[in-house]
Amino acid sequence: MAALEAEGIPTELIHVDKKSGATTDRPGLTAALAHARAGDVIVVHTLDRLGRTVRDTLNMIHELDQRGVGVRNLADPIRVDSSNPADPMSQLAVVMLALFGQMERTYAVERAAHARSVAAAAGKRTGRPSVVAPDSLEHAVLLRDNGATMGEIVTKTKLSRSTLYRHLPPRQ
Repeated sequence: MAALEAEGIPTELIHVDKKSGATTDRPGLTAALAHARAGDVIVVHTLDRLGRTVRDTLNMIHELDQRGVGVRNLADPIRVDSSNPADPMSQLAVVMLALFGQMERTYAVERAAHARSVAAAAGKRTGRPSVVAPDSLEHAVLLRDNGATMGEIVTKTKLSRSTLYRHLPPRQ
């Protein structure tokens, strides 16, 4: 956001997405697209903010071009300004940056999957830390060992049934 403000873009015209770009539900991008009119230029930090794949990015730029809206990036190593769609170097830069963005996401997903498999092989737990208090689980185990039904355990511990099934060790 600071980079966009440094470019002189008023704060009320800056739209930010807090979610991962992997989702199609991006309210910030949706608002920016709805606000854009012919003659406007949408400024993005990096070109991969427009789409997750080469096709998504190119389709987005094409649709914006059809509406008379240009696209400009700030932080990519190759500067793009699609306000002149006849410029072949700009077209080449768009394709290259979209491809690099897609490759980067693919490799990041592969690295994360590899790291999770290495951690699992070493017996380490991956993912978000549990928010269930250990004493609640101990109480649930004690209730179950004393013959309580799952419904009774849910009522007494205030833990959901799915949480109990996920966290309780199997019966012996």
